[in-house]
Amino acid sequence: MTLQEIGQRAQAVSRKLGILGVTEKNQGLLAAAKSLIAGQEEILAANQKDMEKAAAAGMSQGLLDRLKLTQARIQGMADGLRQVAALDDPVGEVLSMKQRPNGLMIGQKRVPLGVIGIIYEARPNVTADAFGLCFKSGNAVILKGGSDAICSNQAIVACLQRGLLEANLPADAVQLISDTDRAVTQAFMKLNQYVDVLIPRGGAGLIRAVVENSTIPVIETGTGNCHIFVDESADFNMALDIIFNAKTQRIGVCNACESLIIHRKIAAGFLPLLKARLDEKQVEIRGDEEACRIVPEFVKATEEDWGREYLDYMISCKLVDSVEEAIEHINRYNTKHSEAIITKDYANAQKFLNEVDAAAVYVNASTRFTDGCEFGFGAEIGISTQKLHARGPMGLKELTTTKYIIYGNGQVRP
Repeated sequence: MTLQEIGQRAQAVSRKLGILGVTEKNQGLLAAAKSLIAGQEEILAANQKDMEKAAAAGMSQGLLDRLKLTQARIQGMADGLRQVAALDDPVGEVLSMKQRPNGLMIGQKRVPLGVIGIIYEARPNVTADAFGLCFKSGNAVILKGGSDAICSNQAIVACLQRGLLEANLPADAVQLISDTDRAVTQAFMKLNQYVDVLIPRGGAGLIRAVVENSTIPVIETGTGNCHIFVDESADFNMALDIIFNAKTQRIGVCNACESLIIHRKIAAGFLPLLKARLDEKQVEIRGDEEACRIVPEFVKATEEDWGREYLDYMISCKLVDSVEEAIEHINRYNTKHSEAIITKDYANAQKFLNEVDAAAVYVNASTRFTDGCEFGFGAEIGISTQKLHARGPMGLKELTTTKYIIYGNGQVRP
């Protein structure tokens, strides 16, 4: 099937999806979830082919973790669809309605975006998540996954489509571009005749390529150079627990901590404890000159380390004299994703919340919570790091737009 045909079919089905009732949409999601579980052996076999190919090509441990599927992860994908089915449907919500002096009633109503295109890398769970949120919000979705996950994505989409057909709903609600040629990806970015919004999910290179080359409006989901600042008043045990979780609970995700900032007054006491804790997972700490003097086993950081998203068992570490210096460093090097401060000082916590420029800012909690499920949205379409039209975890409402609805009784403009 050509890109033009895929776009035409998506546009045609989007008009049907936009007027589906919530009961029909929920039935489709539950049928798709059931089909994923029924087809899990098929999905796992396909994923094994992708894993073997990726390992042979030297894919990093963090990216292999993103690519890997297990029964538990497939169950999680199905549970995500069920959670989306349980959420309120935003489509049709009337946001406002006011009467003008001439008697016109003017309001705003929430409606689907239409056709959503998603370009993503080796994360097959995105396939199900993207379908679920797009379908519930009344949108058709065209998926373009990376070549590393092509077998997995094909198997997942086949299961989703079988579920939709069993629920007497159109399979074209979700379509996968199976051609892995880069020229096809470039052509997809120009399909603005049929695609209303394009969402890239992946590394900095992919996101930059989409932003620079797309003729379709783009919602940018950024990379995650996430920081944790340990203030001078921080509880050491809390700080160590949060850093350990944020860095090592899952290394290949955008909300993992990649950069540490430590107040200089506590560095001598805290850094040896930090090394001992992160040694449990063999995390390499790349410190500035002073941090390396305190703990000689640290690797000396370069300028590049302050802005890196490692997606690996590595983390940078810089010492500062104040919360102001920490904020300045974060705002210079961060990707506007998720940032955290560990502190007992209320004024410093508020200053950090107010002045750090990021989609999610935490006080005394792990950055790993920046996630649609954790925020109560169900599965997310991505974490938007831009400021229009959405920011942070993107759930159902972020996949809708509005239109004005006007009721009159014969008014004409004088």
